[in-house]
Amino acid sequence: MNQPIWGIDLGGTKIEGVILQSMTDPTPILRKRVDTEASKGYEHIVSQMVRLVAEMENASGLKPGAIGIGTPGVLDPTLQTMKNCNTVVLNGKPLKKDVSDALQLRIELANDANCFALAETQWGVVSKSAPSARLVFGIIMGTGVGGGIVMDGKIWNGRHGIGGEWGHNFLDESGGPCYCGKEGCVETVISGPATERFYKSLTGHSLKLKEIVARHQDGSDPAAEKTIRRLCHFFGKGVSVITNLLDPDVIVIGGGVGNIDQLYTTGLQELDHFIFNNRVEVPLLKPSLGDSAGVFGAAALVASL
Repeated sequence: MNQPIWGIDLGGTKIEGVILQSMTDPTPILRKRVDTEASKGYEHIVSQMVRLVAEMENASGLKPGAIGIGTPGVLDPTLQTMKNCNTVVLNGKPLKKDVSDALQLRIELANDANCFALAETQWGVVSKSAPSARLVFGIIMGTGVGGGIVMDGKIWNGRHGIGGEWGHNFLDESGGPCYCGKEGCVETVISGPATERFYKSLTGHSLKLKEIVARHQDGSDPAAEKTIRRLCHFFGKGVSVITNLLDPDVIVIGGGVGNIDQLYTTGLQELDHFIFNNRVEVPLLKPSLGDSAGVFGAAALVASL
């Protein structure tokens, strides 16, 4: 596919659009952002996306044949409405149809974790470090925990549209209640806020994750050491479920928590302890596309789905 491809990353505060040269050359022709302004409601979000596309057309002189959109939730394959969105005004809404109707274009949707995994497979660290990989699992560990599956270069959405959603598997009771209605989800145990909460439970003091990591690294704070050791333990235990079920060729770890170096050493040792195998061979890789992965992956949707 050697023509420009268009993608939109729909975030809680910003909507970013990109036009890439082609699937074989992901050099951006144009990148542009507008505010989401989600507090103004669902219809306003749709109008902001339409506005963004118009501004991109005017700035580039190009017209899209189709647009891929990365979303903070998933499209229910049966109902064709959004679900599991942290931008809650999207839930229950036919976003794909409404944007397609407004723009009179083919629209492809996938959640942000799937877009991340697709971009890192197509153009990022997987293409460089594991180019023969057929099954890639992309992890996002930040404010929440999510995941995406790419098989033979295509996203695997699953029957319910929840393929890769390991953040809402049960991990440990200590995580407590989750916004999804269950308790002890992966997200409640190893997300950034969950890790900060655990540190506060030990000390009575609130620290940002970066400060906790720094204190662990310089050996100045036993509570910080215990916090990061716990994070690595449950990271390995959680990822072992992915590994046992899918046995991916590579796992890419994005998000702010994914920057913690101990996950790739101590966390890997914990994974080795829990998987149903006598050794770990799957590489755990840091992504290479940075903040571009979401919108680049959205653009790739129009060629991969």
